[in-house]
This record gives sequence, structure tokens and C-alpha cells, in this order.
Amino acid sequence: MKFAPIIDPHARRPMPKPVQVDLRKAFIFGTILWTVALVVCGCCWYFGHIRWFQMATFICAFGMLIGFALLIWEHFDRSDYRRLGQ
Repeated sequence: MKFAPIIDPHARRPMPKPVQVDLRKAFIFGTILWTVALVVCGCCWYFGHIRWFQMATFICAFGMLIGFALLIWEHFDRSDYRRLGQ
């Protein structure tokens, strides 16, 4: 019966173990993309192509800062990963 796990908790399958992932790769890749976008938007804003590049430059700068903040957070949170892996 499909409703048995809902009605009877003992009929449920055991939960899988959480997967350990390396967030540094994702955060570094995202920060690099924000940095490239910042350089492109900064050059377009400096040479005066379109006015909205000024706002896009600030958005890219904040994205890059958030990426660095996430890298710092991940560095300090890595001790939890090590503890869970043992």
C-alpha cells in the first residue's frame, strides 16, 4: 500500500546519509564569474557606452564581495565537514 509509510512510520525506508560536497569549487567559480562581469561592466561604464552599466558595475561588485564572504564562511564551516566525516 502506498500510504503505509504515511500512516505507519516503521514502514518507511531508512534515510540516506548526507552527501559531503566541496563548496569551495562552486564559490570560487561564481566569484570568478562575478569578477569577469565586473571588469566588462566597468570597462563599458568607463568608456560611456550605456548609462545602466553603472548600476550593473555595482551589482557585480556586490556579487564579488558576497562570493568572498561565502569563501570565508566555508573556510570556517569546514571543521563541521571534517567532524561529520569521521
